[in-house]
Amino acid sequence: MLASATKKGEANDMGMILIGGTASMLICIFLGPRFIAFIRHREFGQNIRAEGPAGHQSKSGTPTLGGIIIFLAVSAPFLILTDYKAQPLSVLGVALACAALGFADDYMKIVKRRSLGVRARTKLLVTVLISVGLWVAATKWANLPPTIRLRFVDYQVDLGPFYPLFIYLVVAGTTSAVNLTDGLDGLAAGCTAITLLSYIGITFITTGQEDLALLSACLVGACIGFLWFNSFPAQIFMGDTGSLGLGGAIAGLAIMTKTEILLIVLGGIFVIEALSVVIQVISFQAWRKRIFLMAPIHHHFELAAWSETKIILRFWIVAAAFSAIGFTVYQASIH
Repeated sequence: MLASATKKGEANDMGMILIGGTASMLICIFLGPRFIAFIRHREFGQNIRAEGPAGHQSKSGTPTLGGIIIFLAVSAPFLILTDYKAQPLSVLGVALACAALGFADDYMKIVKRRSLGVRARTKLLVTVLISVGLWVAATKWANLPPTIRLRFVDYQVDLGPFYPLFIYLVVAGTTSAVNLTDGLDGLAAGCTAITLLSYIGITFITTGQEDLALLSACLVGACIGFLWFNSFPAQIFMGDTGSLGLGGAIAGLAIMTKTEILLIVLGGIFVIEALSVVIQVISFQAWRKRIFLMAPIHHHFELAAWSETKIILRFWIVAAAFSAIGFTVYQASIH
């Protein structure tokens, strides 16, 4: 009887997760046309940087701020269905705070009609504050130890007083990497959805953290719903509101599930995008030579005459492979 009750409870939890994800997707699809019309009316269009690929100039003026509908679609079903536990609420809080920073950046770009928004110092300060908040939530509210787990070798490292700095590096690195990936129609939304799918498995199948799984499902559903309008040719861009918010969500999930190091694999496509920029900058500063035709690396393939859809689909495939490998490693590490 106990086993039957447990299975029934798991089925109910899975039902809630499916409802949450589906609701987020449908809300995004429902709000999309109205939001795009509103943004067009307000003339809140994307400003394209002159130094980018020439083909991107035709995208100038495309409605942006799509991250707003993503997080409306995430928040509504999640807050209705959740049990209001510390961990998922903290992750949502980090995501919304990062999205708010992204919104400020987007808004300044639109108002000033230029590609630069919030000053770097301001972004740094806000990211530090968000990271401190996540540290307090993780250690005080969720009672997680200040450790990182090296799942490849099944070893833990106690960071002690350096744990807040580590959390900052995770938040700053993840948000920046997702932001760099958001350079082609549907690329960031698709790769994010794939990475978050692995977190549904990690939080529900493996650890039984149903509310974190619910939040992950809502994020996946919203990303898929947003892809309805963001896929090539995009009718709307997520902007920094979306990319920073989604990056914050992934960072928060990594902290709360102790997969910070494994995130290098789970989000491997984001790591590749960020590394391509680092390598390009170092190479140019040291030897005045460029390794790639343009960084991030998706622009390299554009200039190598790959079509945008070809790049996006192949990057999604790579993201899926990394996500599957990361989930397999996680599963193996808990047995």
